[in-house]
Amino acid sequence: MFKRILIANRGECAIRIIRACSELGIESVAVYSDPDNHALHVKKADKAILIGPDPVKSYLNIHRIVDIAIKAKADAIHPGYGFLSENPDFAQAVIDAGITYIGPSPDAIKNMGSKTNARTAMLAAGIPCIPGTEASLTGVKEAVETAQAMGYPVMLKASAGGGGRGIRRCDSDEEVVENYELTTNEAMTAFGNGELFMEKCIVEPRHI
Repeated sequence: MFKRILIANRGECAIRIIRACSELGIESVAVYSDPDNHALHVKKADKAILIGPDPVKSYLNIHRIVDIAIKAKADAIHPGYGFLSENPDFAQAVIDAGITYIGPSPDAIKNMGSKTNARTAMLAAGIPCIPGTEASLTGVKEAVETAQAMGYPVMLKASAGGGGRGIRRCDSDEEVVENYELTTNEAMTAFGNGELFMEKCIVEPRHI
């Protein structure tokens, strides 16, 4: 059983992990940026440590988070979801520091954390996939040409995305052009990776 877990996240996600730690008798260490100084997860954790001034980039700083975990003598790091949770370099850095990473292995994250890598792996295994690009788009010109060949509507999606971030529906060439930069910027801000890919939009799907 772990004695102390550092939670590399914030908000509702961090609060859930803090609650679970409390129920298991494990000390929780929260991290926070300057704007999150009075956030609930900071108050609920057994200990809270400032990681930086920026409300997003601070939670993407691998070196800083691992360094804090070492100094806090954390046995493990829980990434939560979003931010660094799908970054294989973060998982490897945690393991290299001698700390337990609560989550998939770096190899599994590398294969599944990137949506383009995940598509490639599934296609290689013979698993049916929604029509889409097997590699990240090189720019807006390729995006428009791909959408025209695929047929509208299409979805622009962040390769490193998750949680509904970095995804936009496009119904025309104009919308692809308009949304490409917006989606790239959103993906870069949320995940530190602005690569995009494209899939056919399934209209009125049924979630099984």
